[in-house]
Amino acid sequence: MRSTNESNITGFILLRFCDYPQLQKVLFVIILILYLLTIFGNTTIILVSHLESKLHTPMYFFLSQLSFLDLCFTSSVIPQLLVNLWDPMKNITYGGCVVQLYVSLALGSTECVLLAVMSYDRYIAICRPLHYTVLMHPRLCMALASLSWLSGVVTTLVQSTLTLQLPLCGHYQVDHFNCEVPVLIKLACVDTTFNEAELFVASIIFLIVPIFFILISYGYIAQAVLKIKSASGRKKAFGTCSSHMIVVIIFYGTIIFMYLQPANSRSKEQGKFVSLFYTVVTPMLNPVIYTLRNKEVKWALKKQREGERERERES
Repeated sequence: MRSTNESNITGFILLRFCDYPQLQKVLFVIILILYLLTIFGNTTIILVSHLESKLHTPMYFFLSQLSFLDLCFTSSVIPQLLVNLWDPMKNITYGGCVVQLYVSLALGSTECVLLAVMSYDRYIAICRPLHYTVLMHPRLCMALASLSWLSGVVTTLVQSTLTLQLPLCGHYQVDHFNCEVPVLIKLACVDTTFNEAELFVASIIFLIVPIFFILISYGYIAQAVLKIKSASGRKKAFGTCSSHMIVVIIFYGTIIFMYLQPANSRSKEQGKFVSLFYTVVTPMLNPVIYTLRNKEVKWALKKQREGERERERES
């Protein structure tokens, strides 16, 4: 095993997830169930948003983008995690690590921007409802979604490429369950000040700036909601935003803990479980949160089930 700039590198060894080997199979079952629920829930959101004409709105367009993003993100990490939990060797090829690094970072960064875009959509819907359809026209929605995806691609091309240029000098044991920039930087046998500074700047751009934008949007939304005189109107306005706020708090809370907290202030096991949460649990929770707290989605699901029963009776 040699540094990443050598041509005959073969792969990495992903160290076991925790200090209790007997928990490996239990974690395998739990993560597999959560992964299947993630696939089912997010696929359902995408199909319902596409099939139900009532949901052909900017809000559900961005929600479909988020669901597709979560499907791709979990699929870039969880299959390899399941293999490593079951296989005692726990190896990942160099090519597999590179692909996982580029793809997962691109998708994670895209989600940071997309959640900020979704908060802007809620701001327009609550604060300027009469101009909502004019301002949030399909061309703008597509441009905002494209900007989110493009920003993720750009940051992974920069961060991942810089990280892979670091010499490892025989350090091939990754004390994590997947290939991430902070973990690979720790393997380097040279001064990584520049890489750490670049990672910190990227974290500010993709974490702090979107959160700041979201807080401003919801500050205006809160002012608009408080001006609504009827209790039912305030409840309806709050209901359209509460799902997004819950997703934002869960996603950004775990990401900030992982990327902005000093590495020496948390244990390795703690870092692994935090990464596991935003990799496995958060994508599974998103469709659950939006479904349980959104009457339109529940209505669309009910309509689809009734349509299936009707077709079954006719056949």
